[in-house]
Amino acid sequence: MDWRLRGAIDRALGVVPGGRRLHARFELRSVDMGALCDLQVSDWQAIMSRMRACGIEVAGARIVELGTGACPTVPLCMYLAGAAKVFTFDRERRADAGLVCELADRLQAHVALIARESGRSISDVEGHQGALTHAVGRGVTLMVATDNVVDYRAPADASSTSLAEASVDVIVSRSQLEHVPPPALAAGFAEARRILRPGGLVVHTIDCADHYATSDHRRGPLDYLALSDAEWARWNTAFLYQNRLRAKDFADLAREAGFTVELAQPRRRASLEGIAPAPRFAQYSPDELAITSFDLVGRKP
Repeated sequence: MDWRLRGAIDRALGVVPGGRRLHARFELRSVDMGALCDLQVSDWQAIMSRMRACGIEVAGARIVELGTGACPTVPLCMYLAGAAKVFTFDRERRADAGLVCELADRLQAHVALIARESGRSISDVEGHQGALTHAVGRGVTLMVATDNVVDYRAPADASSTSLAEASVDVIVSRSQLEHVPPPALAAGFAEARRILRPGGLVVHTIDCADHYATSDHRRGPLDYLALSDAEWARWNTAFLYQNRLRAKDFADLAREAGFTVELAQPRRRASLEGIAPAPRFAQYSPDELAITSFDLVGRKP
């Protein structure tokens, strides 16, 4: 679909009565549960790798996830891996009961991976996964289905979690922070510092590419850098808000909140060939602009 057409449709749905429900329905119809689960499990695996490298194991950990989405893949993987508690926050209540059932069933294909990443036995993970599938199939809440481990909170504000100070080991997100306005990001990092214990981590995978390029393959992952703020505002809808911050900006926000940035590693880059960045991006080097996704790990002193 042409990215402009998608933007126009999203803008219209954002203002008409019932538009949000229609948008959610369209999004769910387009979900390939198998592919989505596999991709999100891969991101969970990357988060686990970052945690281990920083000396934090998942077993017994208290974890916060930002941005649950329609499928709570990361929280359920953390549960199966042995986390003591997982709070997952979202601005809107988007978790879909049908997709959660499909997800729980699909995780059977990842039992061996989850066991390997967590150090648990395959039989232990398999037993919990089977019980989880049965429980969500009966329509119980995530809290009940996970023995009070996964606490889904939505609608909720990640900059005001109500969690106790220094009560959390790790805060994680996948492809979430690029959708948060900069002032809310700063508030979110401040709240993260408050609720993390000393030595606790934030581990974020961030996709700072032009998301319109995923549905319009004629568009490149850096094309949105050519638009001025005024031009971009025409297409930056509530359903696909993108802050256009670069990797350096996210790392700077973490430092300003008091975190020691232990890793800001690019995952993917794209070519700027043929793109004339808007003046607002003049402060960045070509290498800084070219990063389209990266991992950010920060530690609370």
